[in-house]
Amino acid sequence: MLADKDRIFTNLYGLQDGGLKGARSRGSYDGIKGIIAKGRDGIINEVKASGLRGRGGAGFPTGLKWSFMPKQSDGRPHYLVVNADESEPGTCKDREIMRNDPHHLIEGCLIAGFAMGANAGYIYIRGEFIREREALQAAIDEAYEARLLGKNAAGTGWDFDLYVHHGAGAYICGEETALLESLEGKKGQPRLKPPFPANVGLYGCPTTVNNVESIAAVPTILRRGAAWFAAIGRPNNTGTKLFCISGHVEKPCNVEEAMGIPLRELLEKHAGGVRGGWDNLLAVIPGGSSMPLIPAGATGCDDLFMDFDGCAKHKSALGTAAVIVMDKSTDIVRAMTRISYFYKHESCGQCTPCREGMGWMWRVLTRMSEGRAQKKEIDMLFEVTKQIEGHTICAFGDGAAWPVQGLLRHFRPEIERRIDEYTARSSELGVRDPMPEAAE
Repeated sequence: MLADKDRIFTNLYGLQDGGLKGARSRGSYDGIKGIIAKGRDGIINEVKASGLRGRGGAGFPTGLKWSFMPKQSDGRPHYLVVNADESEPGTCKDREIMRNDPHHLIEGCLIAGFAMGANAGYIYIRGEFIREREALQAAIDEAYEARLLGKNAAGTGWDFDLYVHHGAGAYICGEETALLESLEGKKGQPRLKPPFPANVGLYGCPTTVNNVESIAAVPTILRRGAAWFAAIGRPNNTGTKLFCISGHVEKPCNVEEAMGIPLRELLEKHAGGVRGGWDNLLAVIPGGSSMPLIPAGATGCDDLFMDFDGCAKHKSALGTAAVIVMDKSTDIVRAMTRISYFYKHESCGQCTPCREGMGWMWRVLTRMSEGRAQKKEIDMLFEVTKQIEGHTICAFGDGAAWPVQGLLRHFRPEIERRIDEYTARSSELGVRDPMPEAAE
């Protein structure tokens, strides 16, 4: 269990002053000149040594991502873009940082901007986040007033300006290149890669896109040292992480914990345990709705470590660490059908496998949830998920296919039971073919 002295987000619940005075009393901006004095390479190497991996879902090493930015400017400006488009169902961590501890993020932007040679940063915030945007803008205004942003920011000799851009509430704009398109005023559709944003990003200039939590963790890492951060968690899965626990637990919550904490310990220490006890657990989605579910039991949740490698071992992913708990009262097929509808609704429609496949999967799952299907369609559905996964411009198709794959992998007998029951009822009623349109 993480000790209080090792917590990065000390005002996560908004119990203290979230303004500049309160942030400074908790250590924000302490020694900022000394951190900048380490130089670009010094900061990037320290972030690499800490083992910090992206907290937005992909888990890509943050320091390595920063190092992709060109060392010398070719005349084009460099940009830092912060992805605050937190639209993954079940995820609600970045909004708490922006609402209650925004100066962590602002200081992180200054440091990251300097490390990448960027004099301007943009925070792209989700359209539905009204109060969060207001709190963040107020904090940025405070930082400008205190000369922590702008010309010679915080007395470091580096000029850095920070802007908040309010999105329009599109899930696809959480994908970094769709976010850049939207930021430029275009339709939020992902770009083909290469070129990658580090070479051709915002306005055709070198750009790095990072998640809110990734950037907000950086100042504390640099103050306390990479070795401190690397000592928390498990190898290759270091540091602290914000977990969003929702669903069938006694006390849904957001909590900062060490990477690699066992799922059962996480739920029982912080969320009051599974509703009805651990034995009442049916399944868990470990990292937001786009990650495959993990079933209860000895080969599933019982030995699940909440980090990148621990989830990968169970053919899932940590994602944003939004833990959605489902007990045995859950209609698991209908739950996955509802998630499938969300992805059908949010597809940008650019790629045929995604545009056509999302609706097809949802329609088939709707029938399966009622039993109005044929057993051969289960394999057909799995095959379609594989035709979508890895065949689209961005990872949206993968994230939409994975929940369905998880359902078919672990709960196929439940789908077959519904089909058998529906067939038996239809036979009793004298219906000759309960599913004439099965092959549609």
